[in-house]
Amino acid sequence: MTNINTDNGIHPLFHPAAHYDSPSEVLNDDTLSAPEKRIILSSWASDMYAVESCPALREIPGMGHTIRLADILAALRQLDGDEDDLPPGGGVPMRLRRPWAAALRRSF
Repeated sequence: MTNINTDNGIHPLFHPAAHYDSPSEVLNDDTLSAPEKRIILSSWASDMYAVESCPALREIPGMGHTIRLADILAALRQLDGDEDDLPPGGGVPMRLRRPWAAALRRSF
């Protein structure tokens, strides 16, 4: 774990809401290693912090506002080196031909 001197003596990993206001602030903190950033962001993404009436939001204790789950997941993807916001979509759906069906049509 990185040695960080904080004003209040609490390491950001143990109480991240006291040090960071958004997922981007976690990503931009050069004093944290990538695994430490992942721990903080993953804990924020946990269902434990989901807002009951709106599961796409996270309410982190000690933070004065809610955070969108999409923002947390985007930060985790950025940490992984994935620059795209969403995975690419699939192709056009198509129906596979059934060889036995063509044989049945010829017999009638």
